[in-house]
Amino acid sequence: MAFHINAACWHHYEQEALKDLLASHPLLFPGYERPAGKVEPHYALNARAGQPYTDPWDCVWETEDDGIIGAVHGHPLESWDRFDRYQMPDPAVTDGTFPVDWTKTAARVRQAKATGELVWAGLPHGHTFLRLQDIRGYENLLVDMADDDPRLRRLIAMVAEFNYQCVLRWLALEPAVIDYAEDLGMQVGPMISPAQFRRYIKPVYQKIMQPARERGCIVAMHSDGDIRSLADDLVDAGVQVLNLQDLVNGLDWIAEKFAGRVCINLDIDRQSITRFGTPEQIDTLIREEVAKLSSPQGGLMMIYGLYPGVPLQNIQALMDAMEKYAAYHA
Repeated sequence: MAFHINAACWHHYEQEALKDLLASHPLLFPGYERPAGKVEPHYALNARAGQPYTDPWDCVWETEDDGIIGAVHGHPLESWDRFDRYQMPDPAVTDGTFPVDWTKTAARVRQAKATGELVWAGLPHGHTFLRLQDIRGYENLLVDMADDDPRLRRLIAMVAEFNYQCVLRWLALEPAVIDYAEDLGMQVGPMISPAQFRRYIKPVYQKIMQPARERGCIVAMHSDGDIRSLADDLVDAGVQVLNLQDLVNGLDWIAEKFAGRVCINLDIDRQSITRFGTPEQIDTLIREEVAKLSSPQGGLMMIYGLYPGVPLQNIQALMDAMEKYAAYHA
């Protein structure tokens, strides 16, 4: 069970109330030491209100709320006019979204291993399909695919090679898991047709996941949205741990498709029950999810991402239920 608190929560909620919740749930927050005074969270470079951020691919991010990851409003290749001068970033100094000091990263990995922690590495969220979308713009990208534009093929090869080099740098540090997070789904269906995914994106996934599989590193992947029509392709590409959303994909479908075969890292609902439901409904939801997807042999992890707007009583109910059912089997 994992519970992630978005940085924006610390200025949307009364801080002492949040601290109370963390302190009273030791399974979710082991070793938590309550800080004195005001919490000043770190905001990612692309999550700072009023401070547009240009990433190493020259994409411009903007947000209106500190802590909430922004959206790309400046696409460097909105027109192909710049393409002949466009170059991929240097993987020696960046992961494509943020600067990276690989020497410091290696030191953190060594420290984590020395203390017995599971080393979970990964590419930045949105490494391939969303990266292409950020560079070209969503509509432009889909038209490029429909036209099979040769310039798109060259751009995909550039993004794939960059990701591949980043993966190799991570694998040199021998992590236990490497994560390839990328949203592919909408409320209904994916943002890209299964045919176009297989044609343009899946080959990149196979290229960047294969080195991890060959070295015995567990391959994990996250995607928001309805990814039912892409699920087989994701597993075929190499995914062994799949972080997908519960209600938009359907618990019964997830159970039938993956339970006992693929490790499920279930993304707990953030749109309906935990936001607008009652504490009793939240307890029922978590119990149902554990009952349908878990087994004594394992194969289930669960994660919740807290964002502003969820009532405090619902936050407590969710934390209580996650701790209550963490070892439950129907």
